[in-house]
Amino acid sequence: MQVVSISSLKGGVGKTSVTLGLASAALAAGIPTLVVDLDPHADATTGLGVTSADKAGIGEMLKNSRRAQLADNVVPSGWVANERRTRTINAKRPPVLDVAMGSAFSGIYDRPDLGKRDLKRLSTLLSRVSGYGLVLIDCPPSLNGLTRIAWTASNRVLLVAEPGLFSVAGTERTMRALELFRKEFAPNLAPAGIIANRVRSGSNEHTFRLAEMKQMFGDLLLSPTIAEQANWQQIQGAAHSVHHWPGESAKQAASTFDALLKNLVETGNVRNRVIRRAG
Repeated sequence: MQVVSISSLKGGVGKTSVTLGLASAALAAGIPTLVVDLDPHADATTGLGVTSADKAGIGEMLKNSRRAQLADNVVPSGWVANERRTRTINAKRPPVLDVAMGSAFSGIYDRPDLGKRDLKRLSTLLSRVSGYGLVLIDCPPSLNGLTRIAWTASNRVLLVAEPGLFSVAGTERTMRALELFRKEFAPNLAPAGIIANRVRSGSNEHTFRLAEMKQMFGDLLLSPTIAEQANWQQIQGAAHSVHHWPGESAKQAASTFDALLKNLVETGNVRNRVIRRAG
């Protein structure tokens, strides 16, 4: 089970949009996936079409991490029904995209002074679940407690950035913070790469910043980049999977996320084999 935190220390770069795009690609690829919405705003929960109110949110489960059963409180994404309709009757297994719902209550852990016991709360919850090939954790745009909780529970961290001055600088700070955190708390944690989001092909500034990011981060800058998409807000507002949204631009976006997911999964599998051999 690969556990990947989607992070950025700068808000507004489309981190949740990337989480939803990767979740859509995983659903289309038939990878059983769990999305943990660790942002107190719970935007990923909304975008995934979750409406159930009779389950505990992730904040409540973190508080009772020793006794809470995450598997009993996850909710299927509303996208699953559409995926079932598009699959053939002979599909080998039903599609799985579950959500640990976001909760404003989780904000009590979004502070900088958490001890090691608190940092392990999500790890404890995830240690009791099985059946997923991929776990995506949507983090808040900060390096406070919730992001650190997510990183402690993860194998890898995927960073999201826009090709702009402030976002590139924020990504560099995040890389430094990730390395310090790895040394102190999570020696097996590794960067999964950096996704450039909302890229405008006709922008000289974006072209310049992408070249700058390639120079700074090398192979960690993943390909393909994600083009700016005018109807993305409409897709999210409808709580719809990009893979089932009509139109050529949505089709191209779905193809981009397919390629990024393949890169993410394949590099993760290679890393896991290396770790097993080293062990």
